[in-house]
Amino acid sequence: MHCFYEPDLSGDSVLLSEEESKHAVRVLRLSAGDRVELLDGKGTRAVAEVSDDHPKRCELTIISRSSEPTGRNFRLHIAVAPTKNTDRIEWFVEKATEIGIDEITFVECEHSERTTVKIDRIEKVAISAMKQSQQSHLPIINELTSFRDFISTCNADIKLIAHCVDSERKALSDLSFRNKTVVILIGPEGDFSQEEITSALEAKFMPVVMGFTRLRTETAALYAVSTVHVKA
Repeated sequence: MHCFYEPDLSGDSVLLSEEESKHAVRVLRLSAGDRVELLDGKGTRAVAEVSDDHPKRCELTIISRSSEPTGRNFRLHIAVAPTKNTDRIEWFVEKATEIGIDEITFVECEHSERTTVKIDRIEKVAISAMKQSQQSHLPIINELTSFRDFISTCNADIKLIAHCVDSERKALSDLSFRNKTVVILIGPEGDFSQEEITSALEAKFMPVVMGFTRLRTETAALYAVSTVHVKA
């Protein structure tokens, strides 16, 4: 059954966007009476039937709907510096969504190589990954924010910063995340500055290390997502 994303499934019918309508009717060749699956990214999964197969305004009638939990016993928020190559950060968003993540924030750091992020593009990547992995929850994608603003407003049961400075750090794999809200900061390729590390520690972030090798930003971020899943 073909799957579509529709952020509002509260009514009895849904009118697909012109882009989605064209894809449904012209590409997938759906016609009146065909059934599809709808996701709102907030846990609702619905089955709908094509009632009007117009290629610019395809209308669907909702037949049934159900509410699904994330299936996770934790809430995970990754705050990551966007990579210079946008393909790499989009790869992270895609894979993290497939594995399962609740929120992603892009942070601008002192050593950041990129200071702009196309959120609309990132959201499309996340939506596609949600549908592909048959999940019903879409991660919250936040606009780029400064490192200082992020740490000053961040609230979670467990707040972690992964940096490469040789100092006392706990192994991420040694921690437990069951029934916790978790935030993990991942820096740019040039790592966090010493001032940023100090500020994070003052804001009660715990320093952690991930493995024995130095990882690329997007690899470190995905490692963090995977490890939290395993250790929760």
